[in-house]
Amino acid sequence: MVTNLPAEAKAKFIKYMEAKTPEEKLRALEEFLSAVPKHKGTENLVRWIRKRMAELREEIEEQKRKRSGGRAPSFFIEKEGAAQVVLLGYTKAGKSSLLRVLTGARVEVTDYPYATRVPVPGMLQYEDIQFQLVEAPSLIPGGGGWNTRVIGLGKNSDGIALVLDLSQEPVESFKAIVEELQEHGLYLVKPRGYVVIEKKRGVTGIRIINYGKLLCAPEDIIKLLNSYRIYNAVVRVYGEVDLDDVEMAIYENIIYKPTIILANKIDLPNAMESLKELMKVVPRDIPVIPVSALKRINLDKIGPTLFKVLDLIRVYTKPPLGEPSKKPLVLKRGSTVLDVARAIHSELVEKFLYARIWGPSAKYPGQRVGLDHVLQDGDIVEINLRK
Repeated sequence: MVTNLPAEAKAKFIKYMEAKTPEEKLRALEEFLSAVPKHKGTENLVRWIRKRMAELREEIEEQKRKRSGGRAPSFFIEKEGAAQVVLLGYTKAGKSSLLRVLTGARVEVTDYPYATRVPVPGMLQYEDIQFQLVEAPSLIPGGGGWNTRVIGLGKNSDGIALVLDLSQEPVESFKAIVEELQEHGLYLVKPRGYVVIEKKRGVTGIRIINYGKLLCAPEDIIKLLNSYRIYNAVVRVYGEVDLDDVEMAIYENIIYKPTIILANKIDLPNAMESLKELMKVVPRDIPVIPVSALKRINLDKIGPTLFKVLDLIRVYTKPPLGEPSKKPLVLKRGSTVLDVARAIHSELVEKFLYARIWGPSAKYPGQRVGLDHVLQDGDIVEINLRK
């Protein structure tokens, strides 16, 4: 990205941001592309423009099919359970087989490629909670608008399980999939820094919330956004961020998702050698589980690994003088008593008097704490209210 686009190019991008229909957006992007200088500094921007234009053409064609009576299959899956994890990968990697053996979902396992055309959900039991696994239709090399829809499932999920076939060049598959995901703004490893720009109603001016380190002056951020006619927005900064990162976020927000890799078909000949090569290129932050859907190898490791990677805790509530609940609340690590109260009912916050804690975060059984007490996995929380 660059921060010195000509005024003409910026004006045409503003026209794109203000466009209402896909047709208007597409025309505006075509004009924007013609106005962007073509050099090494704009390569990523030009790539983004062309990808977005392809997505808009796909959207326009889909709308035409709907108007003519055709219906495109829905890719939306409502979230259930402790978290939604999407199985992504190329065809014949074993996504359907894994979903079936892990969840019992009724999914067709075939010998021919691209059999799954719509996402299929199933529930994976882990101790006393469930993860919703969603098999996404296979990514297609150079799949354009199709891949955009598939990757959209990952963007809307809580985490990604990347399924790789150890018998079919897993290193090359991993690199290609990561590149495809990043071109769509989806990262499997936290980038050095990224920015999220939220243009919300009720926000006056540019409000910068810094969770990391700004490598530029706040005034420069405000000036840059104003040059794109963005005058009211919340700017969230994660990690180390410079002005180029802010400008990149104007075009497309980066989304990071916690990820595990399921290296499937470990039971096949030469699979161990392929696994060793794969481990050399996968970042340390991403757990790799060698599995076999056919022989059911290491499937019991998936639940606990997801629980750890998603950074979750289970909290059990109890009424005064009552027994703890059998079903836990599932929260992010670092959650407090306040988060528990909010999850149950807003009235518990308004009438909160104190809480009592049993479990790992308590100094002693029944410790009396306030709303800011940080909880740990396995805690029991009893909330007492003012009368």
